[in-house]
Amino acid sequence: MELNTRSKQSSNSKGKAKAMAKILEEEEEEEADDLSSGSCDCFFCAIKQPDARVRRASLAAFFRDLPYCEDDDDGGGRNGRSCSAAVAAVWRAAMTAPDDPELPSLGAIRCMSLLLARAVADDEWRRRGGGNARVPYYAAHAIGSYTIRSSAHAELAVAAGAVRPLLALLGGAMTWVERRAAARALGHLASYDATFPAVARHASEAVPLAVRAASTGVADVYESFVSLPRSRRPQYQRELLSEAARGGEGDGEDRKAEEWASQLQCWSLYFLSCLASRDASSHAVICNGAAFLGELPRMWGGLANGDSPAGVGLLRLLCRSEVGRGAVAVCRDALRGLCDLARSSDDWQYMAVDCLLLLLDDRDTWHDVADATAPCLVDLVELRQLGPRRRLGDAIASALLVDLDDVVRGHELGSEAKEAIANLKKMKVERKEIEDAMPRDELLHREQVAKEKKRQGNNRFMDGDVEKAIALYTEALDLCPLSRRSERLVLYSNRAQCRLARRDADAAASDATRALALARPANAHARSLWRRAQAYDMKGMARESLLDCLAFAAAWLGRKQLHTRRGANPKLPYCVATMISKQMSVTGLFAGMTTTVNDVVDQQVGGGDRMLRCSEDDDGDDEDDPNDDGGSEDFSDDGLKVCTAGRDLPIIEGDAWRRLVRRL
Repeated sequence: MELNTRSKQSSNSKGKAKAMAKILEEEEEEEADDLSSGSCDCFFCAIKQPDARVRRASLAAFFRDLPYCEDDDDGGGRNGRSCSAAVAAVWRAAMTAPDDPELPSLGAIRCMSLLLARAVADDEWRRRGGGNARVPYYAAHAIGSYTIRSSAHAELAVAAGAVRPLLALLGGAMTWVERRAAARALGHLASYDATFPAVARHASEAVPLAVRAASTGVADVYESFVSLPRSRRPQYQRELLSEAARGGEGDGEDRKAEEWASQLQCWSLYFLSCLASRDASSHAVICNGAAFLGELPRMWGGLANGDSPAGVGLLRLLCRSEVGRGAVAVCRDALRGLCDLARSSDDWQYMAVDCLLLLLDDRDTWHDVADATAPCLVDLVELRQLGPRRRLGDAIASALLVDLDDVVRGHELGSEAKEAIANLKKMKVERKEIEDAMPRDELLHREQVAKEKKRQGNNRFMDGDVEKAIALYTEALDLCPLSRRSERLVLYSNRAQCRLARRDADAAASDATRALALARPANAHARSLWRRAQAYDMKGMARESLLDCLAFAAAWLGRKQLHTRRGANPKLPYCVATMISKQMSVTGLFAGMTTTVNDVVDQQVGGGDRMLRCSEDDDGDDEDDPNDDGGSEDFSDDGLKVCTAGRDLPIIEGDAWRRLVRRL
């Protein structure tokens, strides 16, 4: 009123009128802001407050009061927003900007920690109104997101007492959904020097809980969710999965559950790895169960979590301690799994080789490990580089070629291991010395004789005399100089094709692996990948077969794209696409819980002869450019030419398709 009166009295002064009008407008806006902020104290209105001072004060008050709300609708303030909706908004903010310090500095992490503690202690509150059931999941995930890269945020979580309720969730205080989020958060808290001691204080409890989560988590997801009719599945879990799958239902819900089950396992293993890397005393507890050690090489991130080293990453840490090496060395399942991984095209192949080398470098464990792994490791002695590792083949040879009197200690090696080591010594020591002293002309002559033997072997194979072809390829390998890597690669690959024709899967896998070790880069010879994929299929090693198929498909398509007109969809041989589809159906986390391997095979290939074959005309000849070192290939005549009923690549769907795209 006073401002209006002054404005009327000074109507003759235009400048003063404008100034007063501006003051009035600003005052009205301030009053509107005050009314707006006073009418709602919820998180959603506070976060939108343009005034930083008011926003920070409102958010701090909100985070201070939220853990003590009584009803589901109390958490959002007077606009009816629920507690779970507010906590979900905090989680989304954490996911979007995990390094932003504003919300954590105002009490967001402390609030999430207190809500977790309350949810664990008060079942009645958690079940009240229905919405509170989501609060522990979102709160644990918010802590995990804020601590993913920030040690300061991790310190706030530890100071707020987050470790204890997170351990309760990991131990199964609620469901597998909360267990997964807790494993993620605990792994982050254990990864920082500043917060590790707070987690390590609970190591005696945390290690067994994480081991159990990694071992039984997948089965728990299947039994408590996937195997149930959709009408009996917990509704809030279905909603969380649907949201994560962007509204997908039905099969999309099941696929997302499988992905989350894999993450539960991988994040539990990561938590264990953080503990094992900083506290060697935890190794004894982790190695307490031989069954768990035997399962570790088979625990992998799958196609959906390919960035996680999973079980083999933990095994490598265990192999760095005397206690760990002693436990792994006497676990035949663990050694067998490491050998399978070392002779695969998995991205973590080099980690498996690292584990075996650590075990062989220990004189106390050499005998047990060499006895179990030498027949497999000798296939890799010509590796030059694998991932970040250089001269890996030489390291393997050195680890196996030791003074037996110094390490055997009265125990004889098995016949297979003794033969493998004897052949290795003959090739890497005796033959190398002979060839190094041999005149160049004689080396060239031996090379020419080897090529003639290979030509004869090809002809014998085409005539159906597989046994004679194998003998000729073997003679050629004995003659061909070790320095002619590309020629020897072809000989091993051709002999692998002959072994397949005889259905000798072990020998075929061995020869194909030796060929892939000679390739540059390693595992880059597509024909050998396909042949080993078939051998592994015969042996029932679906995961290894799938990975080789995907590596072959990436090489095939990458080459074909160079010769395909722009805009056309490149074709993949039908037998390869079928093999990928078949192996995908038996490598899923839940595959073994729903059907047997033979049932799946019959569904995929119609029963009968289950080996996917190439042409009967395939001569097995892999003629390469003499100047090629085994790295590049011409696919114009590669033994898959009868698979002309190529189909569009989208026949391969889901995780396999995404992995294939990444490889390309």
